[in-house]
This record gives sequence, structure tokens and C-alpha cells, in this order.
Amino acid sequence: MPETLFIADLHLDPRRPIPLTYFMEFLANRARQAEALYILGDLFEVWLGDDEPTYQNIKTALHDLTCSGVPVFVMHGNRDFLLGAGFADATGCQLIDSPLEIDLYGTPTLLMHGDTLCTRDVEYQAFRQQVRHPQWQKQFLAQPLAQRRILAQQARTKSQAKTQATADEIMDVTPEAVISVL
Repeated sequence: MPETLFIADLHLDPRRPIPLTYFMEFLANRARQAEALYILGDLFEVWLGDDEPTYQNIKTALHDLTCSGVPVFVMHGNRDFLLGAGFADATGCQLIDSPLEIDLYGTPTLLMHGDTLCTRDVEYQAFRQQVRHPQWQKQFLAQPLAQRRILAQQARTKSQAKTQATADEIMDVTPEAVISVL
């Protein structure tokens, strides 16, 4: 019986080859039997633009999957919000918005990455709004990839320091936000 598959938060990174190997195996085997595959954000540890050559093998494997007839839907996460039309063209994946309601075998189903539900983390929400703005993205992506990597590393270092100094309940999903969305 065909099934719809959902994955999220894989944070694929060439520095961690085991998850990459498992994901490639998943795409070549189980995912080929699916009616559809939804990737609900943070497929990659970091995505700095569609000119990123690091993940060519994954793009090829996704392309092979979509060419086999399995539709693949990709939602932006907080690590790969710069996935764009170039990625979609290279892979055959369809980029989707968050939140998105789908009909899953007769059941209305809400899909989302979830970072918008961390409403107590006001600083993150302001950052999220900034980096999701088309003008900011255009300016960022206009910089050479090497410069984008430096800026991303600086942002990551700052984020890690903030995470260590912030209470978990501030960075976690807010129950009131979940209730409001539902």
C-alpha cells in the first residue's frame, strides 16, 4: 500500500557522513515506494544558496527520486531557508510554504516546520523575520559564497552562545502558540 512519508530536521552535513549515507539509502529504496515525500525543514545543516556545491550528491538523488514519479515537497526550515528556485529546478522538488494544510487520505493535516511556534524567543523571531525578507535574501545571495560562509559561521557562533545562555522554555515551542495555530 502506498504511503506518504514525512521527514524533518535531518541537518545533513558532510562532516557527519553516517546520516548522509542513511538518507541516500532512504531515497534509493523506501522513498521510491512512497506516494509522496514531504521534507519539513532543515534537511541541511546549513544552506547558503543554490550555488552551494557541497550537496550535489543529494540534489542528484532527489532528482532521481522525482524523475521516478515520486513527488517531493520541501519546506524551509531555520537552517535551509535559502533553498530557492535553483534547488527546485535541479531536484524536481516543489518548495512549499509553512504552514500548509493538506488532505492526508481524508484527514486535514497541518504541516509546518515549527520554529514560528517558539514565540517566547523574541530575538530569534526578529532574526527569522529579517532573513526571510526577500530584499535581505537578495543582498545576502549577491555576495560570493566564501563570504556567505564566513557570515554564516559568525551567526552560528553567536547563536550557540545565545543558546547556552537562554532558558530552554524560551527557545522551545510555546503551548499557547500551538493552541492558537490549531
